[in-house]
Amino acid sequence: MGERATIGDVAARAGVGVGTVSRVLNDSRNVSEDTRERVLRVIRDLDYRPNRRARALSTGRTQSIAVIAPFATEPSVVERLRGISHELHGSDHDLTLLDVATPDQRDQQYRAVAAGDRFDGLLAISLAPTDDEAEQLARAGLSTVLLDCEHPDLPRVVIDDVRGGMLATRHLLQLGHRRIAFMGDVADRGFRFSASARRREGCELALRAYGLALEEPYVRVGPHGRAVAHRLTDELLALPEPPSAIVTASDTRALGVIEAASSAGVRVPQELSVVGFDDLDVAAYVGLTTVRQPLRTSGGIAARLLLERIGRLVGDPVEKMLELELVPRRTTAAVGV
Repeated sequence: MGERATIGDVAARAGVGVGTVSRVLNDSRNVSEDTRERVLRVIRDLDYRPNRRARALSTGRTQSIAVIAPFATEPSVVERLRGISHELHGSDHDLTLLDVATPDQRDQQYRAVAAGDRFDGLLAISLAPTDDEAEQLARAGLSTVLLDCEHPDLPRVVIDDVRGGMLATRHLLQLGHRRIAFMGDVADRGFRFSASARRREGCELALRAYGLALEEPYVRVGPHGRAVAHRLTDELLALPEPPSAIVTASDTRALGVIEAASSAGVRVPQELSVVGFDDLDVAAYVGLTTVRQPLRTSGGIAARLLLERIGRLVGDPVEKMLELELVPRRTTAAVGV
């Protein structure tokens, strides 16, 4: 194999100085179009790849983006990461994943990112910064975009979780269900998650529009996961008047509900209707009625927004609100069907 081409090789072949090649690489406007095209053609011919460390020194950028994400193996997080990775592919930036499994890790990652100079930008998934953390990020000059969480001073890509809860519950109400339960995540101030609480709020609003209330015995919350959802479903099915339908805050929980119903001999949807949230790949496979959110698309939009903002900390923070859609499948049916 031949030696790797250098910036000097490109300059010599293109008949320009090394400084001109550097300006082309940095997308400077101080280069004529003819020269730019000639240099780019030589770069392609020689398969020249700039030294990342040298380029970072010359531009003051690290060419690396940090993504802070909770429980990075969770299916919904994985889908968002796929969207982010796809958008960054072909850009000059690498992705560094900072996985968070505890509230302490969350705090440490925010402090480390704001205090260091390892990254050109930060994309935070579902982990909203505090006011102090947002101020530290701004002082550090770190371009930041939030995904699935909010802070008024930062750009964000979000969905309307309240509307999502309403969509799920309204679907069940239109099918004639009145004993509707909600299953979501336990409140956790450490992580600052908010989606589950907002989806519950939407459920309550939909019920209220029908003159009903979300009765306390029909509310079950706990740590996220199928096993916990299975246990909580057992509790609901043991009530003197068990619910005829359950709205869950995620597809993962909905799968736990379906498993518990099957173990108890309760038929879905004939005796129990179930609605999830997210529309993961597995949802279509099991026929789960769910509220679809564009997980992968949201990751791509957030990454694109961050790339646009790197180096530009001016302007009002933008909010991109993505659409939700109820997807009826085989786990919901009219009462008595």
